[in-house]
Amino acid sequence: MASEMRILLVEDDTTVCKNLQDTLQAEGMICDVATTGQDGVELSKIYDYDLVLLDMMLPDTTGYDVIKRLRANNNTTPICIISARGESDQKIKGLGLGADDYVTKPFNKDELLARLQAIVRRSQGHSSSVIKNGKMTINMKEKIVTIEGKAVNLTPKEYSILELLALRKGATLTKEMFLNHLYGGIDEPELKIIDVFICKLRRKLARLLGDENCIETVWGRGYILRDPSIHEEILADENILEFPKAAPHVLPLG
Repeated sequence: MASEMRILLVEDDTTVCKNLQDTLQAEGMICDVATTGQDGVELSKIYDYDLVLLDMMLPDTTGYDVIKRLRANNNTTPICIISARGESDQKIKGLGLGADDYVTKPFNKDELLARLQAIVRRSQGHSSSVIKNGKMTINMKEKIVTIEGKAVNLTPKEYSILELLALRKGATLTKEMFLNHLYGGIDEPELKIIDVFICKLRRKLARLLGDENCIETVWGRGYILRDPSIHEEILADENILEFPKAAPHVLPLG
């Protein structure tokens, strides 16, 4: 899966945990593990996960109970059940309680990744693998970026950064999130490398976008992808005032 995500894996089998962690991290994702249902529920209160990967048989409870508790807490994070039990009634019950998908063990790694990607895309409003932002189109399946039909020549890391921004359009992403996405916690360089990547990415996009800067800096926090059409509509509204830029004494990101 190309896009960075944070997944909560609720599974008590150490072998399954290790295999899944390795698979997910190899795809650039952050994978937190809970070995009990209670720990899974508590972690879900602390972190903002993109998806919960949930085993049905846990030492302290069942996956069904975890689903009930998550939904009772108004947690709408997508849930994918992984279970050795593949009976129809088990699947119907899990999906009926609020799960988004049900995968039977043993499963094919590529199929699981494709399912997770589809679940997250749907939850974030991306039912297809194509994201549009103003004049720009990002094809996540082909890993191609075009602006008004003209291809933008990006390095793999530049593309990964832009895809992550597009998937979280309108949300501020920190440098730490980009580092986790690009390096998965292995041999991570200093945070300032993200500024370098963003600078090069902006320069390449500007060749076709002109003055239309869609990647904005949020001082002291990170970067955000804006939809230029929405920004123009706001400025065109006579009742909306554009606030001045931050004062010069505001320090940039570390």
